Amino acid sequence: MKKKGGKTVPAISTSSLPDVIFMLLFFFMTTTVMRETELKVQVQLPEATEVQKLEKKSLVSYIYIGPPTRALAAKWGDSPRIQLNDTFKTKEEILDFIAAERDKVSEADRPYMTVNIKAHKDMRMGLITDVKQELRKANALKISYAAQKSLRKGE
Repeated sequence: MKKKGGKTVPAISTSSLPDVIFMLLFFFMTTTVMRETELKVQVQLPEATEVQKLEKKSLVSYIYIGPPTRALAAKWGDSPRIQLNDTFKTKEEILDFIAAERDKVSEADRPYMTVNIKAHKDMRMGLITDVKQELRKANALKISYAAQKSLRKGE
């Protein structure tokens, strides 16, 4: 018994390939969160010579301190403001902010949470000290300050 001819593999139909690609594209577009905080304060970072990048940005909560942007200065004035997420808050509301940020993180990662303060370089230390005191009350003791790398060395 001999088989006639060699067996050939039938061609794979690619007619449904665009449908599958668009389904995957739609899935990733709907499930991916690309949330950036809209800055409502002016933040011009101070310069520093020793700068390190934050490792796990998912465990970092940001506090922005500075004067309102030009668009918001008419409504809020020129006095420095504290921005938590997308709204202006008072220093007394920092406790609630830290509690909400802790609830977002798993219990195992809570000791590794860091609060990053992004303050305008011309800010007075009084408001920053008040923020640090509120963070101390909230037991958020890992604090980092945002800065840009200085081009000048040794000054």
